[in-house]
Amino acid sequence: MRIKVLYFATLRDRAGLRSEELEVPQGTSVGALKDWLAQRHGKLAPALPSALVAVNHEYAFPEKLLQEGDEVAFFPPVSGGAEPPTILHITQEPLDMNVLLQQLVLPTTGAACVFTGVVRAVTGRPQQRETQYLEYEAYRPMAQAKLRQVADEIRQRWPAVEGIALVQRVGRLEPGTPTVLVVCTAAHRDTGVFEAARYGIDRLKEIVPVWKKEVGPHGEAWVEGHYIPGEEDRGP
Repeated sequence: MRIKVLYFATLRDRAGLRSEELEVPQGTSVGALKDWLAQRHGKLAPALPSALVAVNHEYAFPEKLLQEGDEVAFFPPVSGGAEPPTILHITQEPLDMNVLLQQLVLPTTGAACVFTGVVRAVTGRPQQRETQYLEYEAYRPMAQAKLRQVADEIRQRWPAVEGIALVQRVGRLEPGTPTVLVVCTAAHRDTGVFEAARYGIDRLKEIVPVWKKEVGPHGEAWVEGHYIPGEEDRGP
């Protein structure tokens, strides 16, 4: 099928063109198109994980299937003032810490604190058991809004923090695979980046609606948390 792809701002500069018409297989998703474009345009690849996508003038997400004649636009987050870099994603795409850092580091940045969670092959609590894979699920619209709330809370508590990334993977994840990335940057290491990153992952686990199912030789089971959000956890 034939589609039209548009590039804007920094993505246009990286791709070296404003638009192109492409032949892609039936059933191609937005996520698959991103992967294909990363191979087609090498300079574009580092910017694609955080690029926004619109299909026929509506925001689109990785799992959306493209149709004949679709117009697909790729662009960075829209300009809206002097807000420091903030990356908030629920995604099925692999996590790339180096790409995230490139987008968060400012000329004034001298420290970055990174936390990543990884799928364990063996879980030791409450009793040891083997995990073949995890299946992550999210209530996407609410999860995206709650990621924004966590970022806002970090900035309220640690004003010196410059860049923030909160990225959660969903879908089937094998042992050894990163599941979440929390990154906070600042001018110096003693300005709260350690505490901010720790708060970010702890808060994400409390209020962002993401669940995981453990699958192993013992069978499968959803893992539920114990924190019950209250009125104080409501967003603005």
